[in-house]
This record gives sequence, structure tokens and C-alpha cells, in this order.
Amino acid sequence: MKKLNAAVDRFALEHPDFGIPNLMRFIVMGEALVYLLSVFSNASAVSFLAFDWERITHGEFWRLVTFIFMPGYASISSAIWLFFFLYLYYMIGTTLEREWGTAKFNLYYFSGVILTVLTGVISALISGQNIYIAGTDYVNLSMFFAFAMLYPDTQFLIFFIIPVKVKWLAWLDAFFFAWSAVRSLFALNIAGALIPIIAIFNFFVFFWTRITDEIQYRRGVSRHQKEHKTIQFKTIAREQRRREAKQGYRHKCDVCGRTDTDFPDLEFRYCSRCAGYHCFCQDHIFTHEHFTN
Repeated sequence: MKKLNAAVDRFALEHPDFGIPNLMRFIVMGEALVYLLSVFSNASAVSFLAFDWERITHGEFWRLVTFIFMPGYASISSAIWLFFFLYLYYMIGTTLEREWGTAKFNLYYFSGVILTVLTGVISALISGQNIYIAGTDYVNLSMFFAFAMLYPDTQFLIFFIIPVKVKWLAWLDAFFFAWSAVRSLFALNIAGALIPIIAIFNFFVFFWTRITDEIQYRRGVSRHQKEHKTIQFKTIAREQRRREAKQGYRHKCDVCGRTDTDFPDLEFRYCSRCAGYHCFCQDHIFTHEHFTN
């Protein structure tokens, strides 16, 4: 997976002019046009665009590409939802293209499309059933994972009122992917179960290095916090206040036993080389024997 991620970055760097600039503009316009055709005629009028394995085997090869423009909505009552999703896809797609460049964004989108096509073809060959795919909903929604990975604290207004960070919406998106895969699996729809998984796989290919680096960083932080030399300031401060109230002093030398209450002009320090938290007066901070446990 790491090699695939490196290969993608290397290809995008070496071929910056690869791909179609403003790709999502054409995708969104195409889906809007197909939706209008289906509304003002009927859904069957645009069915010639969908991925239909039986039709493809009879020479209708354009379906391997044109299924991209199937919006998944075919009624006037769905216009608001269609507008919302098309706006979301356009906004996220153009943001990713600005962040990555045209080459890498095109690779992300078209690799998802190609994997979807391969999933449909292989599922049809193995099962012997006709596979029908209308649209690239999971490829489009997988862009949301990429956006959340790059801008996790960006806020969206749910119902134009409630601000929610993108990283939490991404978890909701992940639940939808999992639910769709499980539901299709129980319905014995192998292609329907694999397509969302393939979209997630495409996301991992492009973000594998970033994800593994984040995991290693968090593990390092966790290990560092558990080391005896790492000072947990809030915990130590609470313990120190309780100890002061009980003992009547704040600092006490672990060598001579003098305290800051008895000797207010004496300076006290903590040794960073000792195991635990040990205090020493100015006369013993550099001459004491270090504690090892």
C-alpha cells in the first residue's frame, strides 16, 4: 500500500499536466443534464447510460464510461437533494484539486471509477449474473473522506443552523458505507457490497502514508506520556497542593531534610535525572546520588 501511495505521488509530480482541469465541473454538469432529461422524459430514456453488463457484452461499450453521469435521482421531488449533493461534490472536488493539483485529483477520481468498473465486471463474470450500476455515488462520497483528512476541523452547517466539524461527518459517512456493504451482503448482492469497500480502498491508497504517520505519532505521544521522565503537570500540581496542605511545607530536600518553611531563603530544585520527582536544596542539587526507582 505504501508503494502504491508513493507511486501516485511520484506520477502526479512528474506529470502535472495530466488529467482534466476542473473535472468536477464537468461531472456535476453532466449529472444535472442527465437528471433534467430523466425528469422531462422518463427514467428509461437515460437508462442507456448505466453500466449494464449484459448490454456491454452486446457491444454497448460506452456504458463503461457514461454511467458516471447517472445522478441517482429521477423525480422533481428529489431536486433539492440533487442540488445539495451536486453542490457538495463540486465544492469538495474543486477544493481537493486546488490542494493536490489537477493530476493527483484526476488520479483519485478515475482510479475510483476504474475500480468500480472492474468490480462490476469481475462480479458479473464470477456470479454469472447481470450487474447494473447507475452512478458513482461511492466514489463521490469517498471524496468526503479525503476532504475530512485534509481539513478535519472545517465546519459545515447542518440544516443551515447546526455547525458540525467535518471529521465527525466523516464518521457518519463511514457508517453509511459500512451499512450499505452489510445490507448488500445480506441481500446476496456481491457487487453492491464490494463497491463501497473498493471506494474505501481507493481512499487508503492515497492516504496510507498520512494515516500510518498519524498512528505512529499518536503512539509516540502516548509512550512519551507514560515514561517516568514525562512530567504530568496537572496531576503533579494537584498532588503537590494536597501534600503542602498536609505537611505544612512546599519543598523538602531529600538529602538534608530542610524545607522552604524552615529556610525561606533557601532555593530548591527538582532533578530531571532521578526516577520520579525528587527535590533538593541548592547545596545538594548537583552533589546528590541519583534515584533510580
